[in-house]
Amino acid sequence: MKRASTVLFTALAPVSWGSTYAVTTEFMPADRPLFTGLMRALPAGVALLALTRVLPRGAWWWKAATLGALNIGAFFPLLFLSAYRLPGGMAAVVGSVGPLFVAGLAALLLGERPTPRTLLTGIAAAFGVSLVVLRAASALDLVGVLAALASTASMATGTVMTKRWGRPEGVGPLALTGWQLTAGGLLIAPVALLVEGAPPALDGRNIAGYVYMALANTAVAYWLWFRGIGRLTATQVTFLGPLSPLTAAVIGWAALGQALTPVQLVGMAIAFGATLAGQVRPRTSAAAPGVPRISSVERGIQRIRSRRRVGWPSA
Repeated sequence: MKRASTVLFTALAPVSWGSTYAVTTEFMPADRPLFTGLMRALPAGVALLALTRVLPRGAWWWKAATLGALNIGAFFPLLFLSAYRLPGGMAAVVGSVGPLFVAGLAALLLGERPTPRTLLTGIAAAFGVSLVVLRAASALDLVGVLAALASTASMATGTVMTKRWGRPEGVGPLALTGWQLTAGGLLIAPVALLVEGAPPALDGRNIAGYVYMALANTAVAYWLWFRGIGRLTATQVTFLGPLSPLTAAVIGWAALGQALTPVQLVGMAIAFGATLAGQVRPRTSAAAPGVPRISSVERGIQRIRSRRRVGWPSA
């Protein structure tokens, strides 16, 4: 039950991110992806720093900056560039190829060797994505697709490195989230100023969109995401990613009038099935090369011996 609740809470993050595309196109100033990324990250990061009152120490200054660049500084501008150039649901579904990226990186950096089921599940998710994307091929923009793929690769790398480095002792996921959002926002700020110029004039609709993005869509959602990375495997977390395109497609259909064909619905069903399959842990994990497997009986004997060595009762 504890693991199931962790999965459900972590899943709220990609569900929230699924609204990013609709909010961007309907509430944000046109053609300002860098400024939009800045307004999403920096206010949320500063708010979390003020709330937690914890700063990085030692090596965590550069680690937080690196994670902030991967998860925020590069990811946000690329994400919003794709959101501006692609239909909402289409921009989001491209990101669901993330499990394949994470599976490869986790094998290299975490020793999480992908099982055949993991690879098949990742391929199924990508296949579901292709069914949705290919139905709207005429509406796709090459720059938007490349930006979506690049943002996915950046987020996948950040997810794996977050799992690899963990958190400093005594530091919770809320503080870690604040570090990354602040670092990422500070990286975006000078680029946004150089490329897009001075901030645009904002009306009430823009401000409402930015407040939602900074609080619910970023501060809360990323806290849930990094909390999940600390408690689940990197592969399990990233297989929740397809919930974002599913949510975006549903919002696009319900609120923006974007049509969904039967083939696209099949693709969404396959992607959702891959999300569920990605949460099923194998019954046994593969032993490292040269390390013999230990049976359940042997593990029981080892526990009894360990209890006797420390003076615990054997039953």
